[in-house]
Amino acid sequence: MTLANSQSPETSAVLFTLKSFSVWVFTLTVCMIVIGFPVFVLVVSVSALAAFVLDTILPFSSILFVSISVLGVHAVGVMLAAAWLTSKGIHPQEVDFLRWLSGNENPLHTSVYASCPLTCNLTEE
Repeated sequence: MTLANSQSPETSAVLFTLKSFSVWVFTLTVCMIVIGFPVFVLVVSVSALAAFVLDTILPFSSILFVSISVLGVHAVGVMLAAAWLTSKGIHPQEVDFLRWLSGNENPLHTSVYASCPLTCNLTEE
């Protein structure tokens, strides 16, 4: 009870915003890894070409420079997108196609087992 009285609404709002930002960063990172695989192949190809071109200027550190640049651009892009979505007030739990984040099951899917026509009482809708 003391903990509930000691926290101000501003503190809980900041924590809720921080939680929303963290969940957006995780979700966008997962989407970048899973959905962005074709883009990843293109980025790796361009990065390899850039490392090859920069090898004449920076012979020892061209691969390191290009790798850090590509990873940094992706990380900053994910964080900026998460900050933008959080600042707009879009929380991951409110997005329809991210139902797995809120923990709700899919209400349209019902399991039907092979023995169910014999043992279950299914009602026709």
